[in-house]
Amino acid sequence: MKQTPEEKKIQDKMAPGILSLKGFLGNDNRHLHDIILEDKKVLEKLGKTREEIAERMSFFTNQAFENYDGCMIVENKFEVEYFSVRGRVICPFPAPGSYQKGRINFKNLEKDISLSWTPLNIHMIKAHGFFEGIGSANRLEPEILVKALF
Repeated sequence: MKQTPEEKKIQDKMAPGILSLKGFLGNDNRHLHDIILEDKKVLEKLGKTREEIAERMSFFTNQAFENYDGCMIVENKFEVEYFSVRGRVICPFPAPGSYQKGRINFKNLEKDISLSWTPLNIHMIKAHGFFEGIGSANRLEPEILVKALF
């Protein structure tokens, strides 16, 4: 499918140095809609929705954000910690609002899976089905997210 002018504009904003230092696409040369479509197909095979994933990520983010003592254990098997960074960032997709800069470090202690994400990652997954491009510093593989979070 050919990329629309709107998708081109969004994808251009995802380049390194525009909205973030490293950008959102990594070394992924696919069109934006192809990236999103392929991740959607993976989610369908896994039986999870982007909304379910984002809600679970938000749950852990909120737990970590409310804790002022560093790492905390949630549900006796997840370790979470929030690292706050001053400032806010906007979404490259047309979306109102801005998102706190910061990083959530997450570990599933039973499965020995460690991940990290940002509040913007949660928004882009929930609202746009975008897990970032392959090779991106903040790419979250849907298979690994589902295995770690559920």
